[in-house]
Amino acid sequence: MGAPEPFTATADVGHYIAGAITPGGASRRQSVYNPATGALARQVLLGTEADVAAAVAAAKAAFPAWADWAPVRRARVLQKFLELLNQHRDTLAAMITGEHGKVFSDAQGEVTRGIENVEFACGIPQLLKGDYTEQVSTGIDNWTQRQPLGVVAGITPFNFPCMVPCWMFPLAIACGNAFVLKPSERDPSASLFMAELLSQAGLPAGVFNVVQGDKVAVDALLAHPDVKAVSFVGSTPIAHYIYETGARQGKRVQALGGAKNHMVVMPDADLEQVVDALIGSAYGSAGERCMAISVAVLVGDVGDKIVPRLAERAKALKIRNGMAGDAEMGPVITREAKARIEGYIDLGVKEGAKLVVDGRGCKVPGHEGGFFTGGTLFDHVTPSMRIYKEEIFGPVLVCVRAKDFGQALALVNDHEFGNGVSCFTRDGHVAREFSRRVQVGMVGINVPIPVPMAWHGFGGWKRSLFGDMHAYGEEGVRFYTKQKSVMQRWPESIGKGAEFAMPTAR
Repeated sequence: MGAPEPFTATADVGHYIAGAITPGGASRRQSVYNPATGALARQVLLGTEADVAAAVAAAKAAFPAWADWAPVRRARVLQKFLELLNQHRDTLAAMITGEHGKVFSDAQGEVTRGIENVEFACGIPQLLKGDYTEQVSTGIDNWTQRQPLGVVAGITPFNFPCMVPCWMFPLAIACGNAFVLKPSERDPSASLFMAELLSQAGLPAGVFNVVQGDKVAVDALLAHPDVKAVSFVGSTPIAHYIYETGARQGKRVQALGGAKNHMVVMPDADLEQVVDALIGSAYGSAGERCMAISVAVLVGDVGDKIVPRLAERAKALKIRNGMAGDAEMGPVITREAKARIEGYIDLGVKEGAKLVVDGRGCKVPGHEGGFFTGGTLFDHVTPSMRIYKEEIFGPVLVCVRAKDFGQALALVNDHEFGNGVSCFTRDGHVAREFSRRVQVGMVGINVPIPVPMAWHGFGGWKRSLFGDMHAYGEEGVRFYTKQKSVMQRWPESIGKGAEFAMPTAR
């Protein structure tokens, strides 16, 4: 295979409503940049309230007929979509790299994780099966069934423009809902590409719609009475806002928020494996992952052994245009993100943390205008420092020292976020106690980024998740459906006279 073709389209990015690409109101635009060069790549048209209303109306019109399709017919459309995703995986990955900046191999992995969620959704005939009890009372049978909600919406972040939408819409439409996606305005092209593939797969017009936009579009979706549920992934302040606003409007909401993921390194851990794990999980995708490890909790004397190795590896990172074959880390998403991340590095120095590796001032030859910042490493960080408490969302790894397992566990449990966590150890008892006692939603034992597979579901605890259900998996089926209980009996089994008591099992 030759080198992948970069994504170079320059056309405006519009909306996808009722089966067609449209500019909508087109009153406002926002620039989309190539993060590796810093150059303006294209413009995205920002949706209006009228655009959202048009998308919701299209979804509402398409919903009744789509919900009446047999689940296996809906699964066949998704199976064809799955085939098309596999065929066009590299095209979609290049699109992600061109707008997000992550290295091409990482973008390929993102598409693959999205594909796995589509594969899970193809099993919807089995997933929608209800429960049945014969003779719950004299002559009465009782069963439960799950039915779609109607029009549902997804609001997704810039860091995974393919995978996170695929956490939502494949399962939602498989359950019989119609869907409106509001992707990130920073890397919007993947959403339209997937919409076109769904159309080629035979999805009826209106079942899947895309409205590009910013807060105007978000607020319009939250306020629209025909939107029955909203899924969101993003920062904690916005997740809290989405949850409160949607719930006030009577909607079902799952809002996944921020993270500060710790890796606890015990003295008995394989240090070579630990260094590999920390470098990949802290600096992969330039740290712009909600599951990135951003805190290394170094227990006992392991800190003095591991920090020099981390420093050597962080300095040697191959920082390139993400389309370069040997790239290990690409740029961050925008100039503003670079400034914010490097502002946190300034802050860490002022707070008194030891700056071991400074990623500021990173320049990539031939890409001097790109949004590059190098891998940064801090040591002797304390829990009172902002660089410990706040989500930086960039390639900054902070090291905290802990005297023993108990102190390390307390550090993790005392943090306001509870998204993901990892523990590296050879001790089975430590591993068991850690996984039992840690107050975090996703746990890895010698696994640095414990993102669950498509059939298990994704979600954190504490201020990393607002709502009752995790994303995708069987939790996703429950989120995108409502349960109905049916009790039935026939005239021949009904006795004479009025009944003044509820049916019982007696």
